[in-house]
Amino acid sequence: MTDNPAVQPGGVEVLSARDVPLGGPRALQVRRTIPQKARTLIGAWCFADHYGPVEVGPGGMDLPPHPHTGLQTVSWLFSGTIEHRDSLGTHSFIRPGELNLMTGGHGIAHSEVSTADTTVLHGVQLWVALPDADRAAGRDFQHHVPEPVRVDGAELRVFLGSLAGATSPVRTFTPLLGAQIDLDPHATVTLSVDPGFEHGLLVDAGDVHLDGTAVPPAELGYVAPGAGTLTLANRSDAPARTVLLGGPPFEEEIVMWWNFVARDHEEILHARQDWEADSGRFGTVEGHQGQRLPAPPVPDVVILPRRNPPAR
Repeated sequence: MTDNPAVQPGGVEVLSARDVPLGGPRALQVRRTIPQKARTLIGAWCFADHYGPVEVGPGGMDLPPHPHTGLQTVSWLFSGTIEHRDSLGTHSFIRPGELNLMTGGHGIAHSEVSTADTTVLHGVQLWVALPDADRAAGRDFQHHVPEPVRVDGAELRVFLGSLAGATSPVRTFTPLLGAQIDLDPHATVTLSVDPGFEHGLLVDAGDVHLDGTAVPPAELGYVAPGAGTLTLANRSDAPARTVLLGGPPFEEEIVMWWNFVARDHEEILHARQDWEADSGRFGTVEGHQGQRLPAPPVPDVVILPRRNPPAR
């Protein structure tokens, strides 16, 4: 992984991922493309983990109840099924091609457990930072199954925002775009996009080029605001799969630590204290068999706000 992305002649930055273990003793290995030093956010998208395909083995994946503040979580699977429970009282399943979006402004807790019949997990876990005016929003949960749309050798599933005539009904606090785009072998598609958005294309599989720039699997191609179209090409003999993220630049500075999105170090400390004290701020996850996930120690340094670097 490099913190100095290559900027190609077409204006596409290619961001590499770093490997991160997630979830305790039976950690799920994920590939994280944002945040990193080169780019903290794409619109309000502040976190992108890409994992699998991975065999989960006996016992499966079990992520115990854990807290969130200041964000919305976006769960999107390619294969496998995950059982979701949260302190709003939601009991739902995350399946391929179905969106689960959870809002945890002031505080929410949830658990995620792979189902007994799941042997392979593959997908993305994404976070959206809430703007300052809404970052204490109440708990909420939305589920949506987007209808696939065919455009020039590509199949699109728009789970947030609008693209190619498809619009998601899911509510967000800032304008966003989120879509899975599958490309047929040797297919090319040019999509009209909002020129006020910046965009990131995360590649799962295929020999994919974004506006003429190769974006290898597990990496992310970034395009700054100003582009009215994006051209995606699959130059391989097999299908390609990508996830397109977008939104207007998020100008607010944020502090991210563990599962919290905040504005300063003190806010992080308070959220951790509330979780460890079981203060009631995050509620209770009913139905999960196991203990809550303890918070790790806070680093012995002040956690500083971060924002994107100035435009090049």
